[in-house]
Amino acid sequence: MDPRGRLGSLADRVLDWTVLPGYSRVGYALREKIVTRGPLELDGRRVMLTGAGSGIGEAACVQLARAGAQVLMVVRDLEKGERSRRRVVAGAPRAEPELVRCDVSDLASVRDAAAAFLDSGRSIDVLINNAGVLPAGRRHTAEGFELTFATNVLGPFLLTASLLPALEAAAPARVVNVSSGGMYTARIDLDDLQLERREFDGARFYAHTKRIEVALSEEWSRRLAGRGVAVHSVHPGWVATPGVAASLPRFAKLMRPLLRDADAGADTIVWLAGSPSAAENAGAFWHDRRPRPKHRVPWTRENAAERAILFDRCAKLCGIDPAAIGGPGNRSRPRRV
Repeated sequence: MDPRGRLGSLADRVLDWTVLPGYSRVGYALREKIVTRGPLELDGRRVMLTGAGSGIGEAACVQLARAGAQVLMVVRDLEKGERSRRRVVAGAPRAEPELVRCDVSDLASVRDAAAAFLDSGRSIDVLINNAGVLPAGRRHTAEGFELTFATNVLGPFLLTASLLPALEAAAPARVVNVSSGGMYTARIDLDDLQLERREFDGARFYAHTKRIEVALSEEWSRRLAGRGVAVHSVHPGWVATPGVAASLPRFAKLMRPLLRDADAGADTIVWLAGSPSAAENAGAFWHDRRPRPKHRVPWTRENAAERAILFDRCAKLCGIDPAAIGGPGNRSRPRRV
């Protein structure tokens, strides 16, 4: 590595460990100068993205469409989704994004949306699980699941499992799970995945689900090895979005000058969807186009056996037989139990 490259790598590591500048707009601006983006191969590829109606999701749709991708925008509300779709077309005039109605917190809705897509006979090159919530109080879905856990964990898990045939048909395909740097503070509680035994704390519950997302991404990557589907998790940085303003108003107000815009937050998500080099690090946790440590402190670590238990429990909560998902090289279709 030349001296300039070594200097850039050192600066990148310093930004990564000094959390505030690294996750802020300052870190993104500096890394734009020292981290190579590389080419994107998205022209003609079909990309499905949840949480597409605003913020990072909408920005990612614009970037994907500009790169030539066929974008499927997964939204809960078709009326609001249509307004978002029009904004995507305004940002990428040649694009023809498609709306997919699905409430990711509702497993029945996820099953219906996945089944309808599979019935269309189309494949998916990239699935981006971006939808997430941070509610102000403890809420449960109609199916009885804690809302944060249902939206951030179970919905994406079920959607990924259900769409495996479409992903494998497009191999090499990718799954990108959007997590958060908040997960660094959390350890997975295997005995209380929905944290029902704890007093509700929105930020803590959110961090717990985001830690689970990263662990599941690693386990998905292991189980799908050799099947042509690479799975990644990513931290977009601290981004000014409607969701952050609504869920963390004090944080949003205090950090406003340092928050990234939605385009910066979407950058690595889109890069993971289309970069040839990203496929070399399946199972990694990314931030600003480079793989990052999954743990900062020892007490948050889980082991391989715990990740396998977590995966199986999430599958069963989704009504899926974990054995039916198969392991490396097994292209079996998920079966409901």
